[in-house]
Amino acid sequence: MEVQRIAATPAQAVERADDAVDLLLESGRDPGDILVLTVGEAHPWQQHELSFGEERYWAQLAEGGDVFYADAALTRPVRREVVVLVVNGGPSAKAAEAYTRALDHATALLVVCGDAGPAAAGAAGAAPGRPARA
Repeated sequence: MEVQRIAATPAQAVERADDAVDLLLESGRDPGDILVLTVGEAHPWQQHELSFGEERYWAQLAEGGDVFYADAALTRPVRREVVVLVVNGGPSAKAAEAYTRALDHATALLVVCGDAGPAAAGAAGAAPGRPARA
């Protein structure tokens, strides 16, 4: 499993994650292969999708045809090729737990936007918006 780190403050994390998703899609990844998990506030796209109701929101996960946005505390058994973890707030213990969960959800690549995981201190060396291999 490959782990890429993108340096970001909590305020920058959503924007950096959106950029990472765009790059993944541009490189040929199928939207249904990508799961975006947020540690802090829900991603704006998740908030939008939830406005249509919980049933429709979760149906999108089951259909698997598009990028899916969820809280990092997601307990549903989801595995996607790529998981983008957005560390956009919350205590460091929550981010560490989210990192572990994200590893369980990813089958090939975990992209961490912000400070989470065992090598989080190394993320500071990555240029903003540029992946750093862990």
